[in-house]
Amino acid sequence: MQVDPQYSDRLLRQRAEENVRRLIEHNRRERGLEGTDLRPQPVRSVGVVGAGLMGTAIAAVHLQRKLPVVITDSDSDALHAAAERIFAELAAGEMPEAEARDLIARLLRTSAEASAVGRCELVIESIVENAAAKHRLYAQLKGRLAEGAILGSNTSTIPIERLAADVEDPGRFCGYHFCHPVGQRPLVEIVRGAATSDQTIATMVAHAKATGRMPIVVGDGPGFVVNRLLLPYLGEGLELLLEGVPVAAIERAALDFGMAKGPLRMSDEIGLDTTLQGGWVLAAAFPERVAANPLLVAMIKAGRLGRKSGAGFFRYDRPAADPPPEGQIDPPVQRLIDQWARTPVSHSAELIADRLLLPVVLEATRILAEGEVRDPRDIDLAMIFGLGFPAWRGGLLFWADALGAEQIVERLGPLGRLGARAEPTSLLTRLARTGGRFY
Repeated sequence: MQVDPQYSDRLLRQRAEENVRRLIEHNRRERGLEGTDLRPQPVRSVGVVGAGLMGTAIAAVHLQRKLPVVITDSDSDALHAAAERIFAELAAGEMPEAEARDLIARLLRTSAEASAVGRCELVIESIVENAAAKHRLYAQLKGRLAEGAILGSNTSTIPIERLAADVEDPGRFCGYHFCHPVGQRPLVEIVRGAATSDQTIATMVAHAKATGRMPIVVGDGPGFVVNRLLLPYLGEGLELLLEGVPVAAIERAALDFGMAKGPLRMSDEIGLDTTLQGGWVLAAAFPERVAANPLLVAMIKAGRLGRKSGAGFFRYDRPAADPPPEGQIDPPVQRLIDQWARTPVSHSAELIADRLLLPVVLEATRILAEGEVRDPRDIDLAMIFGLGFPAWRGGLLFWADALGAEQIVERLGPLGRLGARAEPTSLLTRLARTGGRFY
């Protein structure tokens, strides 16, 4: 009997929505630890080191919950702009202007000295994604943090064990990675280093939930989970550009699939310099799976860092910053693309979408095989609530199950020329052979 395709699609969407509800409920119950009754320690004051876009957004999260915040930065311009950036974040969350101004006046303190966070019970480092800079900061903080204070790094890619070398107490140190944009992405990765204590994990999970975040506890390693899943999406977008695919076609394929942002727009939002720095960390760890793309370096050298500089792949210094019509692009960007263009490759809209999303599925299978998440459901939580994967598809692995592993392997066939980054993994191959599922 043949099932009505419309009914089938409708039923699948209902099941996807039910799966998302189950994911949220699972996360609500999850404590981040097993076999322990540890009580989280209270967090009544928060310090944020770094007054950039992420640092001020993180400060706003805590002010929303009426927590006193100290924010520090050695850059006087960034520090001067911090209060207005925090106000913009609070206002974007639909807080009345008067209430936002009152919270900032009563609960926010700014300082040029990193040691100003010394009395805070939780200190969140959110400076540049550079290991040497973070090591210097941690050395400055030695002996200056309150007894029992937890230090969390908002690093997006650098392994916690590597950063812990200069931390006074590695047991009270962990990754605390917020997803960009913070106001729209509730997920936060709590990264457990080799020495991170159970008490620290229990406290950070409870704190994240108390501030309206959705925490997942993940294993340590380059890129953790969110950025390991993000890298293929961003990287294939850049590669498609050099293969002659128009910007608008790449973005449209992603948006038609349901992604909140296309890969080029997302790179602009994160910052092309930040994207490159994260890419370097991941390329050192997984060189066979990271394609070196000269266009990203060329864009940075041209001063096009994305939204924060007013221009990246798109323009942000004019009222309308929508993607240009297909075939049209800002002339300076087109010249850079032409400079590094390769032999054009023909792509249908369906193949573009497969190119962007199927390598992400492959990376998810590697993360599962390595045990970097405690539960496969954390992959789907990360994708939906951290990276803007469409909730109506139920999550990355739910969508993969709907396709079936055998079909995914078949659809990877045309991508074989990409090498290791599009090669079916042993886990995917086994599921295809046995008819197995991720869920």
